[in-house]
Amino acid sequence: MSRLDRYILSQLLRVFGFFALVLVSVYWVNGAVTLFDQLISDGQPLSVFLEFSALSLPILIRRVLPIAAFVAATYVTLTLLRNSEIAVAQAAGMSPLRLARPVVVFGLIVTAFLIVLMHFLIPEARTQLARRQSEIAQNITAGLLQAGVFQHPADGVTFFINEITPEGVMRGIFLSDARSQLQRVDYTARTALIVPERSGPKLVMIDGQAQLHDRRTGRLSVTGFGDFTYDLSVLAGPAGQRRSVQELPTRALIAPTPALLRETGASRAELRFELVSRFVDGFAAVAAALIGFASLIAGGFSRLGFWREVVLAVTLMMVVQILSNALTGPAMRSESLAWLGVVPVLVAVGAALAIIGWSMRRRRVHMGPEARA
Repeated sequence: MSRLDRYILSQLLRVFGFFALVLVSVYWVNGAVTLFDQLISDGQPLSVFLEFSALSLPILIRRVLPIAAFVAATYVTLTLLRNSEIAVAQAAGMSPLRLARPVVVFGLIVTAFLIVLMHFLIPEARTQLARRQSEIAQNITAGLLQAGVFQHPADGVTFFINEITPEGVMRGIFLSDARSQLQRVDYTARTALIVPERSGPKLVMIDGQAQLHDRRTGRLSVTGFGDFTYDLSVLAGPAGQRRSVQELPTRALIAPTPALLRETGASRAELRFELVSRFVDGFAAVAAALIGFASLIAGGFSRLGFWREVVLAVTLMMVVQILSNALTGPAMRSESLAWLGVVPVLVAVGAALAIIGWSMRRRRVHMGPEARA
């Protein structure tokens, strides 16, 4: 690697580190506000908030790094153009394709970090996050077992138990659910039990009635029941739920077993698309960096500014993202179409190389036969 390559690469890495830190901080603060309000309102200590924030960081970093790579490549190329450094390099005989070499190396460095995130850190972080959510859900459910106390586990929900027997049977149950703006439902039951299930804890009320009050008409409807099941996971969060596809290690995605399909509830197409994404999405950093570099270098040096080139770079990134969103649905529905996850990256790289090729051809035309000789 030449001295010029090392110089451009150092510029890219320094700017990338700055923008990555800024973007991660912005996204983290935005999500932390909601998370803090949710956990603290449930009575969780600050340590739980910090733990959840730390576990969500790998997922957040994976989302931000391709954007930071694009911004860094665009910013550094713009700076080199404004300082006429690229013009000097091209006058010395370096083509835009040759100048793209440190950009590709930079993209591959970010890609390596993304691949480590997607194959190791993110699945482990999601697994730990799901486990902690399950434990907290069980703690909140256990907190509902207080006799003689009106409790409000969520906004608009009131829960009361008159008595809890030594066997764990609840007697004299009152549950009011007023979260809907259209109606309020009041449940009363002689006895009840809390039953843990994969989808979350369930409150099974026996020998009771449900009073439904329609807020629009003011009518009251009363329905008796022998037994009725109320989903407590909407209050405490899911406990012991099935694993998601994102939690699975890569080796399990390569040859999924029927037991794994039943456990996750996902199809083979979804597992295959997740596997392809873990290998391909990391190269989005290379594609994003090349788009930022190619769009700006295509215009060359201009005293009128580079706003057209910047708009072109942003537009290309938007088109690639729209294409990625459009292909995700078909790829997740058919196992034979999982390869569609590769298309957005190939389109982005192809567009960047086409722009670089066009700029090289235009430069040769402008130089004329005498200058080339």
